[in-house]
Amino acid sequence: MSPSRRVAILGGVRIPFVRNNTAYHDVGNLGMSIKALGALVEKFGLHGEQLGEVAMGAVLKHSSDWNIGREATLSSGLSPATPGITMQRACGTSLDTVVTVANKIALGQIEAGIGGGSDTTSDVPIAVNKRLRRRLLDANMARSFGARLKAFKGFRFKELTPEFPGVGEPRTGKSMGEHCEMMAKEWGITREAQDQLAYESHTKAAMAYERGFFKDLVVPFRGVERDNILRPDTTIEKLATLKPAFDKTSGKGTLTAGNSTPLTDGASAALLASEEWAAAHGLEVQAYLVDAQVAAVDFVHGEGLLMAPAWAVAQLLARNKLRLQDFDFYEIHEAFAAQVLCTLKAWEDPVFCKEKLGLDAPLGAIDREKLNVVGSSLAVGHPFAATGARIVATAAKLLREKGSGRALISICTAGGMGVAAIVER
Repeated sequence: MSPSRRVAILGGVRIPFVRNNTAYHDVGNLGMSIKALGALVEKFGLHGEQLGEVAMGAVLKHSSDWNIGREATLSSGLSPATPGITMQRACGTSLDTVVTVANKIALGQIEAGIGGGSDTTSDVPIAVNKRLRRRLLDANMARSFGARLKAFKGFRFKELTPEFPGVGEPRTGKSMGEHCEMMAKEWGITREAQDQLAYESHTKAAMAYERGFFKDLVVPFRGVERDNILRPDTTIEKLATLKPAFDKTSGKGTLTAGNSTPLTDGASAALLASEEWAAAHGLEVQAYLVDAQVAAVDFVHGEGLLMAPAWAVAQLLARNKLRLQDFDFYEIHEAFAAQVLCTLKAWEDPVFCKEKLGLDAPLGAIDREKLNVVGSSLAVGHPFAATGARIVATAAKLLREKGSGRALISICTAGGMGVAAIVER
């Protein structure tokens, strides 16, 4: 293997993120992936270019989407000799695809590649009943008409009931929102604090759109030019009127539709390369992907489902000999406002940091003025597999604007996992 070398982030692009069952309801993951990849190819003049890898992903996908990475590549304008791979780690998917491409560049295995992802909750895979599926498979294997008829012996019409993707964790039966309600209660996160964070996310994103920050990051698609989740006119008072969305009976629920991300459709992609490849193609390096870390927690036996980023960040900081305060920007994915606030509070808590993270002292507080400065998922939406590449491209552009600095990326995922990364310029 070659010694590690720096991995340049050249930029990214995405289509506007939209609420499910709206503008992209009939597009699907492949169509959105092709649009995002094609826009990236157009942006960086990559028509006919052979890259080392295109890694894409999706969480909710059909069996026909078995290799979106490769199929989207073949329709993107890149050389058909460009390989493609499809990955999945829930909400961390496209941060993982970016890291996978970056690792190959760092090791000298490839010179340039693309990481990204797409997700739709408008076109979810619908399965047939397990019993009916078994009958159909048995009938398909049968060698005679009689054997095929036998496969349907005892058939009941209720077997025709379709099965939709579940929203709960398989081991607990609880949704992410229900788990996050538990976290909010454990950490004492108030409804007011959650609504404030949501309000700030919408306000910051609206201001970023107005000053043109997203002009080269978001490409129009299906007549949509900006995220249709964004509410520039929202207020704390409006958010306060919303009813609890997950804990509706105890009278203590604090998570609402306003301080939780909505179901979203969208796609994103980011271009990475070696410094030599970037120079040869006349492309500016916006920032560098320095390191990344994945962590997981035992949420089944008491840890908070969405708390794994607390561990991932702590491990990442230790390996890079950095403090939590050594960053100019913090891009913390807002799956729920409560999730962000729980994580921030955990980093400040000496007992948690000692007993859970094994630290002698708490990681401490961050400067909230540096948190999600152009808005995040609460405002723009969260297509599960598209969020990571969106954040990478955002962090890189923020650092390019500043001219120097360091950004910390943190993403929680279903299944009790978390992904973190460091970006520098």
